Amino acid sequence: MKYFSTEYVRRVVFGGEKLILPEKAMQEVERCYRFLKEFHKDKVIYGINTGFGPMAQWRVEDDYLKDLQYNIIRSHSTGAGKPLGDASVRAAMVARIGTFLQARSGVHPDVVRLLAGFLNNGIYPFIPRHGSVGASGDLVQLAHIALALIGEGEVHYKGEWRPTGEVLAQCGLKPMEIHIREGLSAVNGTSVMTGISLVNQFQADILLDWATLAAVWMNEIAGSYDDFMAEALNECRRQRGQQEIAARLRKLASDSKCLSKREIELYNGGHKEEVFEKKVQAYYSLRCTPQILGPIYDTFQSASEVLENEINSACDNPIVDPDTKYVYHGGNFHGDYISLEEDKVKIALVRLTMLTERQLNYLFHDRINGILPPFLNMGKLGLNYGMQACQFTATSTTAECQTLAMPNYVHSIPNNNDNQDIVSMGTNSALLCRQVVENSFQVMAIHCIALAQATDILGIKDKLCSASRRAYDAVREIQPVILEDTPFYKEIASVITWLKRNPLDLA
Repeated sequence: MKYFSTEYVRRVVFGGEKLILPEKAMQEVERCYRFLKEFHKDKVIYGINTGFGPMAQWRVEDDYLKDLQYNIIRSHSTGAGKPLGDASVRAAMVARIGTFLQARSGVHPDVVRLLAGFLNNGIYPFIPRHGSVGASGDLVQLAHIALALIGEGEVHYKGEWRPTGEVLAQCGLKPMEIHIREGLSAVNGTSVMTGISLVNQFQADILLDWATLAAVWMNEIAGSYDDFMAEALNECRRQRGQQEIAARLRKLASDSKCLSKREIELYNGGHKEEVFEKKVQAYYSLRCTPQILGPIYDTFQSASEVLENEINSACDNPIVDPDTKYVYHGGNFHGDYISLEEDKVKIALVRLTMLTERQLNYLFHDRINGILPPFLNMGKLGLNYGMQACQFTATSTTAECQTLAMPNYVHSIPNNNDNQDIVSMGTNSALLCRQVVENSFQVMAIHCIALAQATDILGIKDKLCSASRRAYDAVREIQPVILEDTPFYKEIASVITWLKRNPLDLA
């Protein structure tokens, strides 16, 4: 059963919406728990009365079954590196709840209620970046969540790192109790890589919308012919993403007074010159935006579908099925789906960043655009430098993205006494994608400042389409027109924040 849409998760993660546990789902969780409580007696079931991983061949005596569950939580809380941000942790907890609501984990319903209590009280467990190979899911990072659930470790609460026990007591929450297999269920699965990927997805969609508007704004500055976005042109290539991007470009540009009409300027029979002063066709970074952004759109759509499926999947092991009255041992925790999708999203974002950087180069390169001063310099050439140094930042950041574009899905190192002999590295894939997301926002922020600067140089702000004009006004609230040489790294950071907080929602 699908209980969570990606849009619902977005509202919970970024919109502050409280997570509500569906009553019907919680009844099924209770039913699954009660089935396992009876079924597991006198049977050998992995992780209930056996050791974990390659130690599954050892039986654990009944007197130590609760200790077994605590031990996997404590022993696997071994992550390293900086902690994940609150948004990623929040999304990971939503994903874990989504797994438990499938009622195939055999956990006590109180575990699900406690996770919801963490979310709704703004309690974020300390989860280090590094530790997962994405095979039994995110064992190490999920163990850090589980450590907080049992009242140990640290949590981020109201901007401070504090001992978990203190915060739980302050919020009136009781630590998780072990009933049958709560320890293993809490650490086993793809929820952290899925949580990071959800945050990536929400911000990647924002970036694609901004790249679409930037394409319109760029062509307005260049005075391009508008047929590159024409319906007849784009419909005859049977690619959904290209057609969708072209439709969005047309909608955004509908009230622009800057774009040229080929039928008026070139199809009127009035041109007799041998060399045309204005380019008959714009550069590819302007003219081919439907074809470049189209496959990026398709990639993001595919990733969103996979993520929505994952947050509504039972992704731990074993799978407890009260319908067939059986406990199945398999590998639903394996992160290949997430790893592959995050590599694809990452590569698509690198391409988006490359397009942005090329458009920026067009604006800065006076011999290419033919209508703007070098580096959009509105001061004295030679004495002043305009936005020259911004290109260094954009180019180096784009170059880092290109390096990060190398697929991570193909990296597998056997470990765990070769029990985990092929692994997904899904969390690493999501984290690398996360870095590309941040890099892309940096390049996009510089580009938006440059677009505003070019608009002022040409004096066309009143001719822009409504969407470009709103973006221009917002950028100019943060970064005034650049006349004299002055540091504006703080303004770039502010534009990044503004871009993230003001999605265009072009869908």
